[in-house]
Amino acid sequence: MTLKIERLTDGPRTTIRLIGRIRAEHLEELKAQIEGSGTRIALDLEEVSLVDIDVVRFLAACQGQGVRLVHCSPYVSDWIARERGREK
Repeated sequence: MTLKIERLTDGPRTTIRLIGRIRAEHLEELKAQIEGSGTRIALDLEEVSLVDIDVVRFLAACQGQGVRLVHCSPYVSDWIARERGREK
């Protein structure tokens, strides 16, 4: 399975639900979805099964810009934290 993106809007809030495997090749589409979603954005990662290093760095940057990551698996959260530690 590759990546499926579902966008749910509830007033000023937008949740972008990601399903499957996220790889670097999906980042341009994901960026476009985020840019077209307003200012209160959450990425729902509950059904994400695999990410690569470029995606982890992208997710870290999203968090830095105020995008919330919800239902993020512990291994992805830890990986994001490690990558942030390397940026310093």
